[in-house]
Amino acid sequence: MAAESPWIAALVAVFLWWFSTGAILWRVRAADNAGPEAHRASVVWGLGALGLGLAGARLSFDLGSAAGVYLGFVSALAVWGWIELAFLSGLLTGPNARPCPPGLRGWPRFARAVGTIAWHELALAMTTLALVHAARGAVNPFAAWTFAMLFLARISAKLNLFFGVPRINTEFLPRTLAHLPSHFRIAPMNGFFPVSVTILAFAAACWLERAFASGVAWEVAGFVLLLTITLLALLEHWFMVLPVPDQKLWRWMMPAPRPALMRRERLQEDPNGS
Repeated sequence: MAAESPWIAALVAVFLWWFSTGAILWRVRAADNAGPEAHRASVVWGLGALGLGLAGARLSFDLGSAAGVYLGFVSALAVWGWIELAFLSGLLTGPNARPCPPGLRGWPRFARAVGTIAWHELALAMTTLALVHAARGAVNPFAAWTFAMLFLARISAKLNLFFGVPRINTEFLPRTLAHLPSHFRIAPMNGFFPVSVTILAFAAACWLERAFASGVAWEVAGFVLLLTITLLALLEHWFMVLPVPDQKLWRWMMPAPRPALMRRERLQEDPNGS
């Protein structure tokens, strides 16, 4: 069957990564242009995707087939996408919504950085644990593995942004998260980066080995889906250090910011214009 082809699985994973990322960024930019109420509306409207994602993941655990694998993969992306939308909309961030004071170092800076994303990371961690627990003994645990792999890559990326990397793309950050880049650090390299890319490369090698070792076609498709998103996560890590304009993948589909809204927000923050 075509759906069981590893090449089809790889292409599906790449397309869904690109399309889902672009869809979230587009909606966040559109809501940014419309104002805070639009951000809240986005998250509420997205609850349907969250519910379908959770239901689809649960259903996929009992489906030992290519359809079950793709259902689990898409469901995990739907749940992940809603949590990311809630974060980018400024509704699921953390207790700290202020810029990092200049010159802050060490544990105080780390604590402030964690405070900017604490509720979001907690939601991801709890969802990961819930899915992994629900998938225990399941015929098809790929939904849980997909979400866990995304969570591992997310933590790794955020740590690298905190420790410092040469390139940080903040072009698509909404105004709701304008304080976030102050907690990032531009640096030639950090000691954690080689560790993080090695871990991701090892994970990719494990998925590749499982794909070759499995004699079941639908399982091969599942492992190739995992392999592909792991390689994409590895690529996103290298985008942090290589001069590659990755933002061009989605910039063409983004609505332009509304200058009038930006001016109005600045006047609200500083009525004297100072």
